[in-house]
Amino acid sequence: MTPPDTGNTPASEAPDEHGPSVAARRRRTVFRRGTLAALAVVAGGAVALTACGGHSGKSSSQHAAATVSSTPSSSASTTASAQATQSREDAQAAKHTSDAKITISPKNGTTEAAVSGAVKVSVTGGKLTKVTMTATSSGHTVAGKISADGKTWQPNAALGHGLQFKISAEAGDAQGRTAAAQATFATKAVSGSFVGYFTPEDGSTVGVGMPVSINFSKAISTSDRADVQRGISVQSSSGQQVVGHWFSSTRLDLRPQTYWQAGSHVTLNLNLAGVEGAPGVYGTQHKTVAFDVGRSQVSTVDAATHMMTVVRDGQVIRTVPISAGGTGHTTYDGQMVIEEKDQTTRMNGATVGFTDDDGKGEYDIPDVPHAMRLSNSGTFIHGNYWSDKSVFGTANTSHGCIGLSDVKGGKDGTTDAAWFYNNSLLGDVVVVKNSPDKTIQPDNGLNGWNMSWSQWVAGSAL
Repeated sequence: MTPPDTGNTPASEAPDEHGPSVAARRRRTVFRRGTLAALAVVAGGAVALTACGGHSGKSSSQHAAATVSSTPSSSASTTASAQATQSREDAQAAKHTSDAKITISPKNGTTEAAVSGAVKVSVTGGKLTKVTMTATSSGHTVAGKISADGKTWQPNAALGHGLQFKISAEAGDAQGRTAAAQATFATKAVSGSFVGYFTPEDGSTVGVGMPVSINFSKAISTSDRADVQRGISVQSSSGQQVVGHWFSSTRLDLRPQTYWQAGSHVTLNLNLAGVEGAPGVYGTQHKTVAFDVGRSQVSTVDAATHMMTVVRDGQVIRTVPISAGGTGHTTYDGQMVIEEKDQTTRMNGATVGFTDDDGKGEYDIPDVPHAMRLSNSGTFIHGNYWSDKSVFGTANTSHGCIGLSDVKGGKDGTTDAAWFYNNSLLGDVVVVKNSPDKTIQPDNGLNGWNMSWSQWVAGSAL
């Protein structure tokens, strides 16, 4: 049995020798209805948002015709119809909202959390039913316990320095309605040092679109980036050339010109011990990580036809009806990589600027099933149990996400959402086309495939 991981053991994972093999979340801020969603800063960018979020630079009348599959008598009537449909969906979702509200400390995206006394999960309006905390470098569980009254959870021991952790919590209210929450944070690195939190995980199997993404605990100065990049190498059994691209002073991604070849084996070497990243700040890692690339799966979402075609190893294996972003909340176009999978998550519109006059979210769904993140600004492909089944394949009604038919609780394995979730890997590619929106920014998630190769190479320090 693998012992519980407090971040201090085993010694081979201590940040001063090997450092954390952490799948950090690449983040960026995003505008919604002209309002900037104010976000805290995490190593590598802005905090990831857990809510549906797209973006449209066009007016509602300009893209209304693409929202519903019908022949409108006028743009105005189509827009009104789409907005009414979306309002009904929001109201239906609100009926399922749990009274249980979970709070996780430190907040998602915190980068310099104290190693002792900082971690706590609490709930109001219900009781905690399950809390899991893992050290992302190893996947080991951090031991902790729920209080006798079910209101709080805390770890049993202090954590290690310069490590990243993920907490997943579930709770229920008196009516049995469930709620879920997740947060990822990092503890403060030892003074005068930097570490790189990386994805994918050592020993994992990923889709063909998964880049190697490294987020540094300290900003790397421009003059030191070449030395730091020289200390990082990626080789593939496919023989594909791999080049790095600096998205910021704290984020370096590496990928080949085209998707990884299916079945290839990739090795990441971090030789950063003693490498200066900024004046007086030195790397501590000397570590080798390996992962496998599984079968090739690329799914194409056509927002105009409301259908998704799933292609595996060159063959169509399923066509799935979907509902994409509706009027005013369209889904980004472009190539997106699945970077996170959660059986259940909470989605609150307020986190991406979708609020009512009272400042509360237009929607707050505590138990969205089969959720897979496509961007850090809040784009997901996920199960939807609250909408009428007729919208899938016929209308775009979401706030920017891609919805698949599901049931509450997500326990029916025959639904489209369950099938897609169970048949997807982190790193699989989802391409969105024919949405009346702009192409997603390459640094918004693991989506560097939206840059040309010449643009990508231009971002290397070597």
